[in-house]
Amino acid sequence: MTPELSELFFALFLIFCRIGACLMLLPGFSSSRIPMQIRLFLSFAISLALSPGLLPTIQPLVAAADDNGRLALMASELLNGMFIGLLGRSFMIALQFAGHVMANSIGMGMAMGGAIEDNEPAPAMVTLVTLTATTMIFVLNLHAEIARALVASYTAMPTSAGFSVRGNLASIADNLDEAFLLCLRISSPFLLYGIVVNFAIGLANKLTPTIPVYFISLPFVLAGGLVLFAYTIGDFLVIFLQSFEAWVLAG
Repeated sequence: MTPELSELFFALFLIFCRIGACLMLLPGFSSSRIPMQIRLFLSFAISLALSPGLLPTIQPLVAAADDNGRLALMASELLNGMFIGLLGRSFMIALQFAGHVMANSIGMGMAMGGAIEDNEPAPAMVTLVTLTATTMIFVLNLHAEIARALVASYTAMPTSAGFSVRGNLASIADNLDEAFLLCLRISSPFLLYGIVVNFAIGLANKLTPTIPVYFISLPFVLAGGLVLFAYTIGDFLVIFLQSFEAWVLAG
């Protein structure tokens, strides 16, 4: 193998390191329900599709680096890809947390269903919310915007600069703050519903201690929570997708 061909293959591998590490954590692409071979070939296909525009900036770095420099480039590209994927993953983690809050507030916290993003079982409401949000990401073509954001990341986080620990930690902290503020906005009607309903049930139990109010009220609490969920699911999915799209376009 000629040195030029070896440099080309390593440059392609560096592109695969960033894109593959990012897709390993992004919602939808990283689901354990997708076979590992499909995820691997998808990452490789996206890397090859984006490589013509990225090779002119990466191949000279590979040519100028020695063996230790190439190992450092590989490690920094893996870390950069995982960092970008973690930023996107934090929105799905916040949505899952909001789903748990909603399920517990209306009395469905123990109604377990099959998990979509994780291997552990989750409440059926969490599964419904995360599956719908993941489907909408692909329906609204946000996965294509993710590919554009990955290309733009080579301008914001160039390969030659390596992995900036301090700047990236600050970005993760800001992103988590935004994601869990989004979680609070989504779950706030259910938190308010849970507080009001439990206060009313507790007051009724104090007024009529001989009647098992908690057992009698459970179907009504559940029915009211499902009605609230039916009225709000469209709005909070729109809020989630707008926030996720803003992060993708900010790149």
